[in-house]
Amino acid sequence: MNIDEQLEFLKKGTVDFIREEDLKAKLLESEKTGRPLRVKLGADPTAPDIHLGHTVVIRKLKAFQDLGHTAIFLIGSFTGMIGDPSGKSATRPPLTAEEVAANAETYKKQIFKLLDPEKTEIRFNSEWMGGFGADDFVRLCSHVTVKQILERDDFDRRLAEEKPIALHELLYPLVQGYDSVALEADVELGGTDQKFNLLVGRSLQREYSQEPQVVVTTPLLEGTDGVEKMSKSLGNYIGIDEPPDEIFGKVMSISDELMWKYYELLTDIAPGDLEKLKSSCESGGKNPRDAKISLAKSIISDYYPRSDADAAEQNFISQFSEGNIPDEIEEASFASGERKIADFLVEAGLVGSKGEAKRLIKQGGVKIDGEKVEDAAVDVSITSGTDLVLQVGKRSFLRVTGA
Repeated sequence: MNIDEQLEFLKKGTVDFIREEDLKAKLLESEKTGRPLRVKLGADPTAPDIHLGHTVVIRKLKAFQDLGHTAIFLIGSFTGMIGDPSGKSATRPPLTAEEVAANAETYKKQIFKLLDPEKTEIRFNSEWMGGFGADDFVRLCSHVTVKQILERDDFDRRLAEEKPIALHELLYPLVQGYDSVALEADVELGGTDQKFNLLVGRSLQREYSQEPQVVVTTPLLEGTDGVEKMSKSLGNYIGIDEPPDEIFGKVMSISDELMWKYYELLTDIAPGDLEKLKSSCESGGKNPRDAKISLAKSIISDYYPRSDADAAEQNFISQFSEGNIPDEIEEASFASGERKIADFLVEAGLVGSKGEAKRLIKQGGVKIDGEKVEDAAVDVSITSGTDLVLQVGKRSFLRVTGA
């Protein structure tokens, strides 16, 4: 690719590009000198699992790597113990050193499903921040004003609502910004919720007489509900370590409208080809279901062999399109008694909350022995002779027996 083609390739699926002319200059310089750009993506190991929402920006890091640049995956072993305030309406509880270490190990394994391990630097910001003394922090703080930090949307909103802001939270953007100085980053990537932190890094590099990094942000991906940001706590996520059948079923459950955003952010399809595919579906030339099947197989193939994606398609057609119940279903025994179906779904571990159960029932996503449940107040009676199959959504089955 020439430089303009590289820019178009890198801009796909992005929101902010600060500044495009700076990146063009950096790419030209890299081509001239043969020095690859240092492209940084930081992640605090707040949870052990990576889901498709996380991979939107990881795929952008891979795009730079595919162009020959150095991918730096920075694990926030120090910042994770502060707690990122981004998008939070209350102080986020910090992680312990043990939690950070355990989660970091799983991150390292999972990101190499997308990135080339031979061309990736794995770094931990405790490498430099762990040696910071009080005098170092004072000097770091001298480069940013209180007004600058309080202009951040999260802080501004919490102040207006008279909600507390812990002093350590104000240090978070400074530490993340200093990571860019320590790594001499040419480019930093992040979700749109990280824009403020990324710009602090750009500012601090100027303060430390470095050429400021280019800031590239990517959209936040809605989860399978099509409403909220993908999140494990909301139960609307698709984990990259989940079995292929589970990934396939979850992708097939998203709306046709959301499918196009998944195509844009989770595949390498060219923008022009995506528009053609969308037009074909809208005109009736192609069934949206077939486009969604192709999407599901493409996503699975990023993390598993293509044969697993093919098998997941066949299993889906057999089990769900033809109305079959899987041959192997997890079984659980419960004490005798009556429960409301919404309560029972939580007790059985099929949903995370009573609210989620009610939402799924309202959407027609809960069945007992193949019969759709119409009311969250329906009673489930468990006796010693009970043997029934609960189905939640298109993927989750549980055989229920009485104790």
